[in-house]
Amino acid sequence: MNKLKNKTEIHIGMVLFPHFTQLDLTAPFEVFARISQAQIYFLSPDLQPVHTDKGFAMLPNCTFENCPDLDILFVGGGWGTGKIMEDARYIDFLKAQGQNASYVTSVCTGALVLAAAGLLDGYRATTHWLSLDLLRLFDVEVEEKRVVIDRNRMTGGGVTAGIDFGLVLVAEIFGEALAKEIQLMIEYNPQPPFQSGSPTNASPELLAKIKMETKEIQEKRKVQITRILNR
Repeated sequence: MNKLKNKTEIHIGMVLFPHFTQLDLTAPFEVFARISQAQIYFLSPDLQPVHTDKGFAMLPNCTFENCPDLDILFVGGGWGTGKIMEDARYIDFLKAQGQNASYVTSVCTGALVLAAAGLLDGYRATTHWLSLDLLRLFDVEVEEKRVVIDRNRMTGGGVTAGIDFGLVLVAEIFGEALAKEIQLMIEYNPQPPFQSGSPTNASPELLAKIKMETKEIQEKRKVQITRILNR
């Protein structure tokens, strides 16, 4: 039986950073918030509003300094991951909390941040499809899956995978019955209008367009990760 299942309070820490992708965080949050024992912390170095990559803001409710020991540590992704991969405030916090957390987790390019903190060394993991090759630069066994579990590391693919990730984590801790209940309550019954949500079913033309549009930032991140690894 998972040791978290019978805890009266489960501390879940969700890290906020400038220019994170809102759905990376709020999708799993919607799942986590339906766990009766969950105490969820929106974490930041300070309590100032943190703006997403689409411009609106979220409010932290706990600073890194005041954060209790976490049972579940979570990092989402977004264009802002580049900066925090080299921000000692974030990396030091993740290293400290990651040592004792029951689960160290991410969605999307949050996996790059965990990897930069050394928290995915020797683990299997996934990330957004555009960043799989970047994750391979680290000591990580990359799997092209929606959700990957390796011991107490759990990582999700890009953006919308956050719901799948959240439900899988709930099932891992509490069993499938609660996960299925939450899935029904949030009416998670995806019926996408188009079959273009993955590089495996998108048209070659669309795939090439997206890769071209994101080429510059991907190349910058590759240089950055190489710099991090060579320190």
